[in-house]
Amino acid sequence: MFEDMEWLNEPPRWENGADSLSVETADATDFWRETHYGFTRDSGHFLYREVEDDFVVTATVLGGFTSLYDQAGLMIRSDERTWLKAGVEYSDGALQLSTVITNGTSDWSLSPLEAGRDAVTLRLTRQANAVHVQYLKHPGLAGQQWTSLRLGYLQLNGPCQVGVMACSPERGGLHVGFTDFSIRPSAGIDLHS
Repeated sequence: MFEDMEWLNEPPRWENGADSLSVETADATDFWRETHYGFTRDSGHFLYREVEDDFVVTATVLGGFTSLYDQAGLMIRSDERTWLKAGVEYSDGALQLSTVITNGTSDWSLSPLEAGRDAVTLRLTRQANAVHVQYLKHPGLAGQQWTSLRLGYLQLNGPCQVGVMACSPERGGLHVGFTDFSIRPSAGIDLHS
């Protein structure tokens, strides 16, 4: 599932199982550029493969999110100034669904995650310079439909890096697991399917 992938900022500990990946983050890791805080961080852990053309990437994320800004999810990256990360993030004392889009500078959006969730399944769909961020409200429920979180612009000019990311800006030792990971070709974004 995660074979033939490369690390940007390899974590201190990680294990690739037959159908899962477990990661332990290093201290003070993050992806962020300038906005509000005035700093740039490009130290988060990102396991990726290069993908050409349009695609759909999915994964289920499970973690011990307990400290401010603990986060894990999916990432699309062209370079250090052009990327998107979407996933679960601990903020304001609760788990949130988080998306950061960076076209030179970062933005950030949050949506509260239902209480009692222990895993979140995410999906990113790329169509040229548009990315659709979605998640499953009730994974495993028959007939479950994807819920839209965000449609955003990302200046992608050709191939990009696609995979899973984890960060812990305020500490080290966040434990995260990824399952159900896949990247496949896409026929485009359908906002109302």
